Amino acid sequence: MENLLERITINPDICHGKPTIRNKRYPVELILDLLSAGMTEKEILSDYPALEKADILACLAYASKLTKVKSYSKIA
Repeated sequence: MENLLERITINPDICHGKPTIRNKRYPVELILDLLSAGMTEKEILSDYPALEKADILACLAYASKLTKVKSYSKIA
């Protein structure tokens, strides 16, 4: 999983510093939104030919890593 996470980059000059794929203008949130809307890996790769299967897996690994926190607190 660590190798996949190397594909996720944060650069203040690209997409306002949001996490992106390989310093390209493809935010992680875009790929996650597409997947959650029901697009398949094949459809995403067809629509975005600059991406690779490992990029999609990296987005999922990144999201998974973000959910692994020790505790949650309700914010009023």
